[in-house]
Amino acid sequence: MDIISQLQEQVNNIASVAFNTFGTLQRDAPPVRLSPNYPEPPVNPAEDASTFAEQTKLMSAALVKAAKQFDSLVAALPLADGGEEAQLKRIAELQADNDAVGKELQKQLEAAEKELNQVQELFSKVTDNQFNMKRPD
Repeated sequence: MDIISQLQEQVNNIASVAFNTFGTLQRDAPPVRLSPNYPEPPVNPAEDASTFAEQTKLMSAALVKAAKQFDSLVAALPLADGGEEAQLKRIAELQADNDAVGKELQKQLEAAEKELNQVQELFSKVTDNQFNMKRPD
């Protein structure tokens, strides 16, 4: 897998870990009193504060690990030589090559279509001749 695909995969991984982390925090976080004007939130005895704290540490560690892996992939990208002007020149060269290859492919496609038409004409003539032939008695 190339480096760009790995970066895309890692971004998807970070998004997945973040989504799961936020969802879990939203679902499992204990209620908190927002203001003295509000009553004290009810305590859910089924929730274990130590389990929640442990779970948040694990999810945070997974998110940090994914971000560090992304950073290491970015660091592995090749550096551009010559700056922006060199990159633009290289892009122009690649575009010119792409255009030349595109023209060549177009010529080959036209030649293939011409040959296909010739084959279809010949096939049509052969089938017409076969249908027009009389059967021996």
